[in-house]
Amino acid sequence: LILQGAIKPSLCTAMLYTKLLSAAVALLAIDTSFSFGCPPPERLSRLLKATDSGEAPIILMPCCYDGITARLVAQSGFNATFMTGFGVSGANGYPDTQLVSFNEMVLAASKVAEGLSSAALENVKFGEPDYTGQSPVAIPCIADGDTGYGNAINVKRTVFGYARTGMAGMMIEDQVAPKRCGHVAGKAVIPFDEAVQRVKAACDARDEYEALFGKGTGPLILARTDSLVTDGFEDAIQRCIAFREAGCDMTFLEAPQTIEQMKEYCQRVTGPKLANMLEYGNTPILPPSELQQMGYTIAAYPLTLLSASIKTMQESLQLIKEGKPTLDKILPFAETKDVVGFTKYAKEEDRYKC
Repeated sequence: LILQGAIKPSLCTAMLYTKLLSAAVALLAIDTSFSFGCPPPERLSRLLKATDSGEAPIILMPCCYDGITARLVAQSGFNATFMTGFGVSGANGYPDTQLVSFNEMVLAASKVAEGLSSAALENVKFGEPDYTGQSPVAIPCIADGDTGYGNAINVKRTVFGYARTGMAGMMIEDQVAPKRCGHVAGKAVIPFDEAVQRVKAACDARDEYEALFGKGTGPLILARTDSLVTDGFEDAIQRCIAFREAGCDMTFLEAPQTIEQMKEYCQRVTGPKLANMLEYGNTPILPPSELQQMGYTIAAYPLTLLSASIKTMQESLQLIKEGKPTLDKILPFAETKDVVGFTKYAKEEDRYKC
């Protein structure tokens, strides 16, 4: 009423109003770094800031590629994940050579997002007597945007496509299309200036999405360079620096071959940085604590889940072929049902019975 001018406040009333307003502003200013209900990009941004400031440990990021692997990562208590293009390609029976299309990747991202949200909801007891009002928290996921599936305009469409699925971020890289895994032979990268413009297009799309749908909704941009192998370490560093100047939120220098290169990258490039811990790849595998000491913010494990599942399936198939039992290789049926969601489904079914 005071604001509307309907009443003229006394001095005491005005002072009380001013104090209440100040208290409300102070309350809104309280750090909500890990508050519930914020958009996935905002949640990821807060995780990055907490790690970069030293308040939180390095973000361990096992990479998923479908609904079940997303659920497993979330159920295991990790704070974030990454949808790997290698994994999505492999699950579809292809090598990571961009044979999987943009639409197929967006569909995979939708399945990952659904897996993450279903896992989050399983920890909340909606409708049950001991429900405490706890909010579900779906962990944020960065999606592999490969080369953006075309020119700069395609890159922007890719960002929007992933944003609509609920992805917290998107990786964009500077390889020539069709791209390939960063640890295999035959890579080629686009020219320096073109690479910067590709990253800038992704950043512009992030900002445009946020302008349309609100603060914290635009997917964070992880800019990757593969130029170390093709153009040398110094070129890769300069690309990462230029990507930061173009507005990216995180950088990823792919396939450094020595600890010294990893340290120099962290020293010379600002902002959050991702270390790609590919077992049997070209980069030294280091403990998370050592990576954080160097200056890395994220430690990604791109193929651990895919490779582990392939190995177990191959061993199980061999046992079946030999007529031997597979019990040592599998979970009890009850655990399998729980992992895929039968337990939650049964509770929901009971909740809505007439």
